[in-house]
Amino acid sequence: MDISAITLAWVAGWTVSRGTPAAVTEPWGHRIDVGLPRHVVRHVLPAPDAASVGALCARLTAPYSWLKVMAGPEEAASWITDGWTVPDDPGFMMVKRLDPGIRPAPPEGYARTTEIDGGVIRVRVLAPDGTLAARGQIAPTGPTAVADQIETDPAHRRRGLGANVMRTLEAAAAQAGAETGVLSATTDGRALYDSLGWRHRGPLTGIVRTDPAAPRPA
Repeated sequence: MDISAITLAWVAGWTVSRGTPAAVTEPWGHRIDVGLPRHVVRHVLPAPDAASVGALCARLTAPYSWLKVMAGPEEAASWITDGWTVPDDPGFMMVKRLDPGIRPAPPEGYARTTEIDGGVIRVRVLAPDGTLAARGQIAPTGPTAVADQIETDPAHRRRGLGANVMRTLEAAAAQAGAETGVLSATTDGRALYDSLGWRHRGPLTGIVRTDPAAPRPA
């Protein structure tokens, strides 16, 4: 898959995972009307450049409008105009051929649940006291599936829970007919995905329209 196909798959799965309207095709990529107070709209650009990013920066005036561009943070920062900012944590687009046969038991003392709702497969791992220790979800959309919102509670890290969630999600998505997994990783999350055989395919940078009414840092 080239970066355009990866982006298209990611957008399709992300909208299913987050329960937003389907993405709208635009000349520069894809628009998702998210509709949240701090995430109003998301424009995804698989082949960004100074002209396309600059035009969107000029056009979008609502605070918490977002651009997601397949470029590194330094390059993205050189394209933005006043009123926009690039958050500190870079992102990474990653892919993997899914294996339907790997679904290990959770570590001793933990319990795992899997449910499907609205086409989204959700996995939760509960600690011995019944509290949520780790979670994640994946949205199959035909031959691809997007893993999303993978989280492990800090008190339960370094126990293999993140890997257990990911392998369970991968197997479930493969059994649902997906062949390739796609995800966007943070710097912290990338180490986990690298260890599980996910391959880095390019940078992903978020750009956000700031809120002029928000207090400035001291």
